Amino acid sequence: MALTIQRSSWMNEELDDFRDLARSFCVKELAGNQERWMAQKQIDREVWTKAGEVGLLALSIPEEYGGGGGTFAHEAVLYEEQARCGDGAWGVSVHNGIVAHYLLAYASEERKREWLPKLASGEYVGAIAMTEPGTGSDLQGIKTRAVRDGDHYVINGSKTFITNGAHADLVVVAVKTDPEAGAKGVSLIAVETSTPGFRRGRVLDKVGLRGQDTAELFFDDVRVPAQNLLGEEEGRGFIQLMEQLPQERLIIAVTAVAGMEGAVDKTIEYTKERTAFGRPIFGFQNTKFKLAEAATEAAVSRAFLDQCIERHLRGELDVQGAAMAKLWTTERVNKVIDECVQLFGGYGYMTEYPIARAWADVRISRIFGGTSEIMKDIISRTL
Repeated sequence: MALTIQRSSWMNEELDDFRDLARSFCVKELAGNQERWMAQKQIDREVWTKAGEVGLLALSIPEEYGGGGGTFAHEAVLYEEQARCGDGAWGVSVHNGIVAHYLLAYASEERKREWLPKLASGEYVGAIAMTEPGTGSDLQGIKTRAVRDGDHYVINGSKTFITNGAHADLVVVAVKTDPEAGAKGVSLIAVETSTPGFRRGRVLDKVGLRGQDTAELFFDDVRVPAQNLLGEEEGRGFIQLMEQLPQERLIIAVTAVAGMEGAVDKTIEYTKERTAFGRPIFGFQNTKFKLAEAATEAAVSRAFLDQCIERHLRGELDVQGAAMAKLWTTERVNKVIDECVQLFGGYGYMTEYPIARAWADVRISRIFGGTSEIMKDIISRTL
């Protein structure tokens, strides 16, 4: 018997059908390529166009902009199936759930109609560039500068740890338009990577998510039209980031819970098949108790996540709720998968086993999108 996962309250028949599509794509196009993608540090570029062809990109973007016309629920289903198939390489959550929504919310109408259909088809891959070599969670401290020059901005600086960095065709870049204004001096500008002066650095060598093209980006006198500014005026970037981060953090929570459920399921199966001292490992009391705890952690996390997804679908998820969801689920998934690795024994440390890759992949979940410590600080401000 596998782990019983209760059907989420926000699911419906249309989403059940969509789940079948998402699962089929993930199993066919993602699951079997993990080791090869880990070796080359990036997925195959055609994965994006294949995903566009079957309708898995820009899922929650209105149809008038080429999107799927769905909701965050469609996004959540895709990310769950991606996590359950063991993929840690395809940066679709950044492309779909983050970049596309920055453009939808803040880009000019002309730019929306130009860029969003390309994101939906896979012609363009999207990335967002916030982190710099000397600046992580403190976004007010970024150094990348954009100077207005007539009808253009000239951008200079560098970014690091950028998901989809090697493949990106369009990057939403956090810049300083007024270095003296603190948070009010931050703006967001979209940069097409074909623009002269843009260049990519290394695809970084990471502990986990090794098949994902996390890269360095450099901007050397990159000249972009002023219309690429997101928002009607400069200095709105920090507010825009704060408005969009709750969805980003909820996405991380979705993948954490799905990853937790998948790990527990695989471990139950393994411990019932693997024998030691003449009986299945599952027959030992310690194994039963550890898996009982893990299944309970997954069930409680799922219940809270579903509540947060429902709130988000109603437009009611606040900063505190998103921070709590990210904090709780990412701390739990790291704990649960570590226990699962222990139950796999030596095989749990071998990278050909999905549980080992999952263990390495989930460690970053407590860091990106805001560290666990930042989440606690955010939550404490509301107490």
